[in-house]
This record gives sequence, C-alpha cells and structure tokens, in this order.
Amino acid sequence: MLSFRGRLRSVVLFEQLGPGLVTGAADDDPSGIATYSQAGAQSGFGLLWTLVLTYPLMAAIQLLSAHIGRVTGCGLARNMGEVMPRWGVTILVALLFVANTINLGADVAAMGEASQLVVGWGAHIFTVVFALLSLLLQMFIPYRRYARFLKWLTLVLFAYVAVIFMVHLDWTAVAKGLVWPQIQFSKDVTTTVVAIFGTTISPYLFFWQTAQEVEEVDQDPKAKPLVDAPRQATKAFARIRLDTLLGMAISNVVGLAIMISTAATLHAAGKLNIQTASDAAKALEPIAGKFAFLLFSLGIIGTGLLAIPVLAGSAAYAVGESRGWKCGLDNKPWEAVGFYAVIAAATVIGLVIDYSGLDPIKALFWSAVINGVIAVPMMVSIMFVASHRRQMGKFTASPTLAAFGWLSTAVMAAATIAMLVML
Repeated sequence: MLSFRGRLRSVVLFEQLGPGLVTGAADDDPSGIATYSQAGAQSGFGLLWTLVLTYPLMAAIQLLSAHIGRVTGCGLARNMGEVMPRWGVTILVALLFVANTINLGADVAAMGEASQLVVGWGAHIFTVVFALLSLLLQMFIPYRRYARFLKWLTLVLFAYVAVIFMVHLDWTAVAKGLVWPQIQFSKDVTTTVVAIFGTTISPYLFFWQTAQEVEEVDQDPKAKPLVDAPRQATKAFARIRLDTLLGMAISNVVGLAIMISTAATLHAAGKLNIQTASDAAKALEPIAGKFAFLLFSLGIIGTGLLAIPVLAGSAAYAVGESRGWKCGLDNKPWEAVGFYAVIAAATVIGLVIDYSGLDPIKALFWSAVINGVIAVPMMVSIMFVASHRRQMGKFTASPTLAAFGWLSTAVMAAATIAMLVML
C-alpha cells in the first residue's frame, strides 16, 4: 500500500493535471478510434511509426497553444486577430467550424450506431438523444464537473491494451513497425497517414487547450496572464509541461494499442477494410467475447460525450473570440448568447450527417482527413503568434519548442501534399 506521503504526492500530481489531460482524452474520440482501427486493419503493424512520430510533434504544438493562452490570457482566435489580417482569421475560423461540425456529426452518429450494436435498434434515435444530452450538459452544467466522471468511462479504451496480451503477437514485427517507417506511396496508405495525423494533431485541440488555460486564469483569483505576472511563469510552465506531455502520451498509447490490436485480429484474419461499427468492434473479441459490442460501445459513447463539447466548444471559442463575444463554458446560456448559439448550431448541423446516408465509420475516417488538411494553416498561425514578441513579451517560443512546432507543421504539410498528389 502507498504511504501517506505517496498518496499525498499522487493527489498533488493529479490536481496539476487539467487542460492537457482532458485534451489528450478528447483526442481519442470516436474519429480517432475509427481511424486507428482502419489503419491497423489495413496496414497491420506497418503504420505504428506514425504515432511514435506524432507524439513529440503534437506535444510541441499543444504546448505552444497552452503557452499562448497562459501568457496572454486570451484565446487563440483573438491572438491570431492581433497579428494577422482579419480576413485571414475569418477564413481559419470558418474552416475550423466546418471541420468541427463534420467531426461532431460523425462522432454522434457513431455513438448512435454503437448503441444499436448493443440493443439492436434505434441508431437514429440514440444519435439525437446523445446530441441533445451533450448540448444540455454544456448549457447547464460546467464542463469540468461532468468531464471528471466521463474520464472514467474512457478507461474502457485500455481494453485494447489488454487485447495485446490476449493474442499472439510477432513482437519483432511490432518493434519494426514502431521504429522503421514502411511507406507505400499509394492513395489509400497516404490518405490513412493524413487521417492518423489529422485525428492526432487536430485543430480543435489547439483552440480548446488555449481556451482552457485562459479559463484556468479567470477562475483563480491569484493567477494572472504571464505578461502581467512574469513571476508565475516557472510554476505555470512546469504544470503545463507535465499536464500536456502526460495527456498526449496517454492519447498516443491508446492509439497504438488500438492499431496493434486491430492488426493482430482484423488484419490477421484478412479483414483489411472496416466498413461498419460491427467490424471495428470485433477487434475486442479476444478479451470480451460476446461482450465485445458492449465494450466497444462504451468506449465510443464515453469518448464521444467527452469530445463533443470540445469540438463544439472550440468552434464557439474561435467564433466568439474573433467577434469579441463573451465566451466560456462556465457562463450560463443567457450570459453568453452568441457563444452558446454557435455550440447549438454546430450540434444541430452535425446531426445532418446522421441522415446523409454516409456510414458513420467512413464519416469518422474522412473527418480525420479533413482535420489533417486544415491543420496546416492553423499550425502556421500558431507559430506566428507564439513567436510574436508583441503578443508573448519575453515568453516567445523557445528555440527548441519553435523548432518542433515548425517541424510538426512541415510534416503535416508534406503528408497533405503527398495525399493530394496521389488523389
């Protein structure tokens, strides 16, 4: 058993975790589950290296996003508006709203289909119920209050880790897949790589973590933006670094587990293309047997309920900040009408996807591709803000962090260009 001091250290450590941990958990949303499952089924262990590569890159861009919020006390869209032309910010915000709405709609449709796997009926009904439930929770209950409980439901995703130890694995092939890029320059593979990058390094996560750092400052009477209180920088940056590195690590470990388990089950069985939620759920059969659908559904629903507010909220923060509106999920709907109107619009428009005839699993995959494409201009904008002395004062991005940020941008751009050439 842990000693009292050990338990105390654990509590103190947990209390330091916030925006980064939630952002990492939201990164493994239904779109991520679908994309990683498709990658494992399609390429076996051949694309594991993508998640090894993306970890330092996504950690760098999320650290930069968090620094912007903590240093300036303002959201990402507002900071962009102060260093970029207004029309440029408007285009970026519009792209984010479109991508988030598609992603949100695909997530909620997948939640409905996952529910149907268990009860045998009502995919459309469950889709509407989950959308309305999420909207009501965002409007009337502070996100951080119920996110605390939803995080426990996302632990279901660690069932994929258990699968790894339940099936026979060629560990030499796994190790090779992790460290030796096996790149096939084909349309399907390059599109899958962009989807992996897009679901791992997603634009909505940039805006969300920046906004949450701003709210952390607003809710702590002792905290101030670092440009006004530079003495708080050492402690604040240490907390952000721990929070973000751990949150992104958890996100990528789960992603690797999903890819390895689907490679060892679906790919090994010759199931190279996931068409439905039922196909994806079968990866859990070695550990869950006939309860695989239930376990898969719990994972999809838990991550969906955690991610939908992040998708809708990040779009609302971006639109609201660019227009000078009052923003924040801790406000009541009547206190931030425009902000919540964007959340409601994104949710309602997203529901259209459920009636589009497009299979939710395919919609999830292609929403990841869209995120990968629009991430490039978003990341360029972040780098401009993080390096802008008027915005960041003496807290501009360090040479190391800036190098990783630009490298992340270049990798994402190269993958997108390769995909477009193949298409």
